[in-house]
Amino acid sequence: MLFEKVRGYFSVILTGRKGWAAMSWAGPEDIFLSTSLASYLDKKLLVLLRDGRKLLGVLRSFDQFANVVLEGACERVIVGDLYCDIPLGLYVIRGENVVLIGELDLEREELPAHMICVSVAEIRRAQKAERDATDLKGSMRKRMEFLDLD
Repeated sequence: MLFEKVRGYFSVILTGRKGWAAMSWAGPEDIFLSTSLASYLDKKLLVLLRDGRKLLGVLRSFDQFANVVLEGACERVIVGDLYCDIPLGLYVIRGENVVLIGELDLEREELPAHMICVSVAEIRRAQKAERDATDLKGSMRKRMEFLDLD
């Protein structure tokens, strides 16, 4: 096989969702080259979830499925130039919902200077206004489809 000549091993792991597959070229000799969450233990992380939420917290535990436990977790909600950190406390995240995990640089400023911190109620109002504007834009586009402007 062509794949065996290139690396020795080829495997396809289906995640169960239609059309999604993850491929690995790693063979047994590459087992120690894989990255691990162990290097992130006791460090402040940003975790991006599949539903688009952004969580910040200190990584306290993880397992082989990328299930993670964040201590002092908060959800960062950003709408335009407004943001709010909603405290969550100790938070367990199921690995299948994790899209990205990254360490935060504590010496660098977390947010640009133009960002304004607001209360939870204000950020929820801003989210609703943004969602309503998006819905209105979508409905207007549907109404104008018959014009065939292309």
